Amino acid sequence: MGKSPKERAAQLGPGALPGRESDVVWDSQRAGEFMTGRLSDPAVGRPPHPVMPRAQGTAPPARRGGGAPRDRKSAAHRVRIWLPLSLVLLLALAGVQMVRAVPDPVLRTGADASSYTFDGRFDIPWPAKGQGAVQVQGVGGIGTFGDPRPVPTASVAKVMTAYVILQNHPLKKDEAGPEIEVDAKAVADGTAEDESRIEGLSAGAKFSQLDMLKMLMIPSGNNIARLLARWDGGSDSEAAFVQKMNEAAQRLGMKDTVYTDPSGLDAKTVSTAVDQLKLAEAVMKSDAFRPIVTLPNATLKGLSAPLNNNNDDLLLSGLSIKGIKTGSSSAAGGALMWAAYKSVGDKTPLILGTMMDQHADGPDHNALNSLALVKANSKKVIEAVRSALTSVVAVRKGQTVGYVDDGLGGRTPLVATEDLRLIGVAGHKATLALDDGGKALPRSAKSGTKVGRLRLAGVADAPSVPVALERDLAPPSLGSRLIRLG
Repeated sequence: MGKSPKERAAQLGPGALPGRESDVVWDSQRAGEFMTGRLSDPAVGRPPHPVMPRAQGTAPPARRGGGAPRDRKSAAHRVRIWLPLSLVLLLALAGVQMVRAVPDPVLRTGADASSYTFDGRFDIPWPAKGQGAVQVQGVGGIGTFGDPRPVPTASVAKVMTAYVILQNHPLKKDEAGPEIEVDAKAVADGTAEDESRIEGLSAGAKFSQLDMLKMLMIPSGNNIARLLARWDGGSDSEAAFVQKMNEAAQRLGMKDTVYTDPSGLDAKTVSTAVDQLKLAEAVMKSDAFRPIVTLPNATLKGLSAPLNNNNDDLLLSGLSIKGIKTGSSSAAGGALMWAAYKSVGDKTPLILGTMMDQHADGPDHNALNSLALVKANSKKVIEAVRSALTSVVAVRKGQTVGYVDDGLGGRTPLVATEDLRLIGVAGHKATLALDDGGKALPRSAKSGTKVGRLRLAGVADAPSVPVALERDLAPPSLGSRLIRLG
């Protein structure tokens, strides 16, 4: 027979078992209790398994069975709690999305119809020195040159004087307006040398506002500019009127312009060609002003001599030049603000230009040579621009030009209902934009409904054509309203 466990344990040493059991270490006391029968398994009457020591650094043995059902019950419990809450949250979110205001639809210009560039190239024959700018009615600016720094304006300042007078005392076409009395200062200023003035005036004599404007603009009367400033302000000072000139310049966006006197004789009255172009555009809208500056000469009752325009050679050049004002002084050199017309197709747009800081070489008494220079250089520009103007069809009838954006991803195409014909010069790029005319766009409409116009962007009096829906316009879908993020 083999040896008993006790004997084998005694033979191998305390706490050890032979073979594979040699790794089991027994507690001597518990082993003794087991041998005497005091420690047993109450369920089966067998002694329990020996206590196995756990190696240092190892995790306790995993439990087998019993944990999985409890975990499954916990997971099911969490699902029963969170699923209804999630559904409630989703329904609440959907409700919020549905009651949120739907964005207003807007017009968007398509990439293919955002601009049009005229074929070819056109170079304006600008002079080598000075500065200038040209624009065409319904087209916008087509060219500038020179350093756009403020320079003296000379008598071109009188255009602002006339503009402010007509703003404060409007006249209709051919309307004479109120009588203005000549004061002693205007008479004395009429005798000053080396400046343009109206001579032969008598204190107490009266002229209509229209005739005063003719004396201001045609022969460029400095004394009349000061007289009108005093008349408008109702005092002997011209300061209040000069302030009005600067305020008008600010309203017109003439950021680089400062007026210090109503005549332009003061060299501190400065501006730029681009700024003066803004004034030209504004003043030529006056029905009373335009007829005055087209006159090469005029005869007024109460004056001993006719009025002769310093711009008469250009007015009579056959280039359809209709003004506007010359200026010349030692500080300013020669300056000119001009207006001309050119028929292109069935349109006759107004062409406006300014040229400043033109100084003739050599001696130049009262800047007369510089005045001749600026007129000659301006004439070249006018001739070139008038010859270069052309008309093209930039957008065809039925062409897709953009879309209605419902703000939630929906796009309904728009088409031009007519040909859009533009006027310009070779190389000119015209920027196009859709305009709703300030009216709210419909959220739904039938195909063919006109919802706006396609026009030149940022250009007053620009040509335009109606645009219509290419297909039915529908409100945003339920899905797009639910999933919107913005």
